[in-house]
Amino acid sequence: MGENNYAKELDVAVRVVHMACSLCRRVQEGLVSSTSNDHVKSKDDDSLVTVADWSVQATVSLMLSESFSNQKVSIVAEEDVQTLSNSDSVGLLTAVVNTVNECLAEAPKYGLQSPKEALGTSQILEAISRCNSTGGRNGRHWVLDPVDGTLGFVRGDQYAVALALIEEGKVVIGVLGCPNYPRKKEWLNHHQSYQSIPKMSDTSDTWEKGCVLYAQRGSGEAWMQPLIHGNKKHNWSNSAQRVQVSAIDDPALATFCEPVEKANTNHSFTAGVAHSMGLNKQPLRVHSMVKYAAIARGDAEIFMKFAQSGYKEKIWDHAAGVIIVEEAGGVVTDAGGHPLDFSRGLYLEGLDRGIVACSGTTLHEKLIGAVYASWESSNL
Repeated sequence: MGENNYAKELDVAVRVVHMACSLCRRVQEGLVSSTSNDHVKSKDDDSLVTVADWSVQATVSLMLSESFSNQKVSIVAEEDVQTLSNSDSVGLLTAVVNTVNECLAEAPKYGLQSPKEALGTSQILEAISRCNSTGGRNGRHWVLDPVDGTLGFVRGDQYAVALALIEEGKVVIGVLGCPNYPRKKEWLNHHQSYQSIPKMSDTSDTWEKGCVLYAQRGSGEAWMQPLIHGNKKHNWSNSAQRVQVSAIDDPALATFCEPVEKANTNHSFTAGVAHSMGLNKQPLRVHSMVKYAAIARGDAEIFMKFAQSGYKEKIWDHAAGVIIVEEAGGVVTDAGGHPLDFSRGLYLEGLDRGIVACSGTTLHEKLIGAVYASWESSNL
């Protein structure tokens, strides 16, 4: 596969994710500022994350269709348009339409094209509902998680915008926008909440958080760009820096990430595995796919997720993160050591127990061994 096979796709995807991150921050500022967004009358946090979800989905759908107008663009995405069409969602729909138009007007700042005029409700609903592909092993499918980590978004903590391209059942590019990721690793203090990080204004160059990570299959490289802040002219070519996984291979020195939410993860089992493997450090509990970003950037070495039985992992929760970690030099498999299969539709079917990601093969082998040992002694 040629190195530049996906040059245009990757370029467009990175720009679109930058746009989506900017949109999310704008909605999130409405959530945390006292002057709440006019369109969302209730102070219901869920409604704002819903506005962000649908607005990102509409924006990405419109931008991909515009950029690849010569192909039938197939998009697999999390949000379903049904609820937005309900009569009781009128306020939300107005907010989505306004948010999307505001974002699209800024497209030229990201090197993309704005529509000639503001879009109406029906065009935006249509863009959201076009994201109805079910993926699979044939053809090419974009996979989007518009706001991964709803709780993180609502709390002003970690969340991600994830976009990947799957071709013939394999992930070929991945882009992960992490709007609240601290640029300085020191701020990723494992024992304090993100809320205690000083919130400095955007004008301060010493504190600019947020990044977009991206990678293309087979390149052996993963890259990171800082988020675009304010109206600064963004130098696309010079802003990217290469990221690589950590070189730590001693479990005693390794940091491991796990999900924050208890709902679909088994914390007691991961604690058992960590103990059996000799991980001494306090686990880093992080919302969303930002865990994959932490491994790709070398800020953590291990991520494991063992869902409660019956929970099925969805492709959009992993596709972008997995390819970025792999191209940055890491390893991602299921708990039996098999690669994740993205060719089976919306879910990671045939998954052996859980998902493990590591900065390198040494830790990965130890982790798989510890999973087997703990599995025998637990009745998960």
